[in-house]
Amino acid sequence: MFDPITLEVYRNKLSSIAEEMGIVLQRSSFSPNIKERKDLSCAIFDYEGRLVAQAEHIPVHLGSMPMSVKTAVESLSFEEGDVVILNDPFRGGTHLPDITAIEPVFVKGKLEFFVANRAHHADVGGSSPGSMPLSGSIFEEGIVIPPLKIVQRGSLNEAALELFLSNVRTPQERRGDLQAQFMANRIGSLRLRELIEERGLEEVKSYTRELMAYSERVMRATIARIPDGVYEFEDFLEDDGAGNTDLRIHLRLKIEGDTALLDFSKSSDQTRGCVNAVRAITLSAVYYCFMCLVGSSIPANEGCFRPIKVITREGSILDARFPAAVAGGNVETSQRIVDVVLGALSKAVPSLIPAASQGSMNNVAVGGIDPRSGRAFAYYETLGGGMGASRDTDGESAIHSHMTNTMNTPVEALEHAYPFIVREYSIRRNSGGGGLKKGGDGLIRDIEFLTDVEVSVISERRRIPPYGLLGGEPGRVGENFILRESKMEKMPSKFRISLKKGDRLRIETPGGGGYA
Repeated sequence: MFDPITLEVYRNKLSSIAEEMGIVLQRSSFSPNIKERKDLSCAIFDYEGRLVAQAEHIPVHLGSMPMSVKTAVESLSFEEGDVVILNDPFRGGTHLPDITAIEPVFVKGKLEFFVANRAHHADVGGSSPGSMPLSGSIFEEGIVIPPLKIVQRGSLNEAALELFLSNVRTPQERRGDLQAQFMANRIGSLRLRELIEERGLEEVKSYTRELMAYSERVMRATIARIPDGVYEFEDFLEDDGAGNTDLRIHLRLKIEGDTALLDFSKSSDQTRGCVNAVRAITLSAVYYCFMCLVGSSIPANEGCFRPIKVITREGSILDARFPAAVAGGNVETSQRIVDVVLGALSKAVPSLIPAASQGSMNNVAVGGIDPRSGRAFAYYETLGGGMGASRDTDGESAIHSHMTNTMNTPVEALEHAYPFIVREYSIRRNSGGGGLKKGGDGLIRDIEFLTDVEVSVISERRRIPPYGLLGGEPGRVGENFILRESKMEKMPSKFRISLKKGDRLRIETPGGGGYA
């Protein structure tokens, strides 16, 4: 028998290790995207690559980082002192800027655990600064890293690191962010060893297995409270940035007892543009939605996923084949998957499900030469928007929701790090949908550039608004603008453009749907 108090102690000890890893990564990183926005995730895995504990970081990493770890386990043999990195979306990654670093934890010479983290690097090469291009294949998106021992037996693989740094626009920042990832894993390994020394290896392993079993029981009980039945819902991505529009995401959700079967087979074929998602992203979005249904806090581990089966069709927009372009799938398609899963669940348990949130991460990538230093820079961030209203409350405004759990970059940090002036940063009033409960408002970010730049924007919900629920009004669609020579030009949802010193980019993000 397992003592419930001791189980709770282990739950908090393991999650606190992952949280401390995140603090180390954030505070020691170089780029504002990691340091300020916290675009990172940290986790602990057992020797088979099963998720044991994860910090409360980025939901899109929830189901995908385990696939990266399992790929590394299947591809390489680990020794003490190794660190493996990878970003290949077709081998457990999401999109190329997300680099995963994995370190084995040996106890008395035997591999027992892994610690791992994932961080979004502001540039990994490719055809446009920020590595978020309107691409037609993965080859345009940056350097692809298969499972690679960047550190072997404690010695840095200088040749491999130099190869990576030679393919990016900001090598000093990338080196610093990678070293921060290594140190985050180092502290995670140290804390895990301390726990094992204090409590004993067998007890630690037993309680990690029991935590997985506990999470499975909680998830099964949650699903069992949903009425049995088949629920269908669909929504659309507006375009792929390459001329293809109204890309369908369709779900047939079957609830039977304490299990859920989600079939996305009728979704659109993979497309030429960059919004294709690999299967890891689809799993992450599904798992996130069901985690949200759990009324109480639940340990995030492999047990949560056992009652949930996901069917995707290989070659579809939700299970793309190599060499599909996937830069936007991680950020935009993941958000739409959430809208569809929650839409289907709203037919089963409408009182528990909110209206659609903004449904976009509003990705902005900018690059050029900083006149202050003469060096290249690459800036990337996502912008918050309106959250959907629920039965009990209005939606929050100007906040990141669902598959992104990052912070908004402060104006001071932005202007310090880059040759920018932020002309406006405000809430976009009255952009949330009406209803008995009102959807949250989006935000406005207006940036003037102090040097010539290349700008890439990947966004959604510029034509199809976030839906309201039970008669609530939809949220207001977002809008993108370029201001040049005192003239304002409306831009599409996805675009790339060269701008001059003094030009401005203005993003107005969508509001959330209302709830009647």
